[in-house]
Amino acid sequence: MGVSRPARLGDRLRLGRRGHRGRLVPTGAKLADLVVITGFSGAGKSTAMAVFEDAGYFCVDNLPPEMIRSLVELFQHGGSRVESAAVVSDVRGGAYFDGLRSVLDDLEASGLRHRVVFLEADDQTLLDRYRETRRRHPMAQAGMVAEGIANERALLKPIRQRSDVVIDTGGLSTAALRRRLADELLPAERPVKLAVTFTSFGHKHGPLRDADLVFDVRFLPNPHYELELRPLTGLDDEVVAYIDREGGLEELQGHLVSLLDYLLPRYVREGKAHLVVGIGCTGGRHRSVAVAERLAAHCRTGDYVVDVVHRDIDRRPRG
Repeated sequence: MGVSRPARLGDRLRLGRRGHRGRLVPTGAKLADLVVITGFSGAGKSTAMAVFEDAGYFCVDNLPPEMIRSLVELFQHGGSRVESAAVVSDVRGGAYFDGLRSVLDDLEASGLRHRVVFLEADDQTLLDRYRETRRRHPMAQAGMVAEGIANERALLKPIRQRSDVVIDTGGLSTAALRRRLADELLPAERPVKLAVTFTSFGHKHGPLRDADLVFDVRFLPNPHYELELRPLTGLDDEVVAYIDREGGLEELQGHLVSLLDYLLPRYVREGKAHLVVGIGCTGGRHRSVAVAERLAAHCRTGDYVVDVVHRDIDRRPRG
């Protein structure tokens, strides 16, 4: 079972009260929205969970139905700060999955705002996806994916009938599915913002392994060769002035800003949640730092969540 944001709630949370026969009893808690994601294996439930996670929901993957009760009780407790949660519960829960209908009955009786999202696809689409990933279907006892899909379809039929939202993901790209989920299920007042991280680094200390975009700025004047500037960094005005002594820094910024203004809205439309932009120079202390800071300052004027990381700024310069 995978848990995300926050990783744990700590011992300060206690179980809420239960009514008779295990029914959920509201306790005046803060949990205002619970999304139960279910459906076919290979239909995109992980993508759906990522959409809610990026929107700030507390997310739990592969949660047995009976544990949904306990999770809700934790979040209904007065000490919980979780207002929105999304859980994935599917046939991976084995025999426990039969209890999902009972849990949904309890959620309706409790009055808690909740939605059941059911993802499906036709048999051929599911078969193709399993062939691509070479994963084992959880209900294919003899390893036959087609048999597993048929078994799953029969088991899921009652849940599909009582779902609030049913989405056929056949023919939908990952980006298209993310957009549809966000448009139909996320509150308009809390859109998913693109998080952009500008990371400066030095090529001589190794590549930036997790970058989506990388710009090499080693063609700019290098302050390292000026003894009085060498101990400083790209955060210092003297270094920035030296780098821009021929107007190259200002000109480069203009070109990169134009490119980012073109790219970032398109990444947003494709459903991308986080973009890492690497800026590399030789040592990662001067030129890349200055450029990263300038690009970050520009993007903060837009509707993005912007962060700056200087990977190698604290490495001591060598003579």
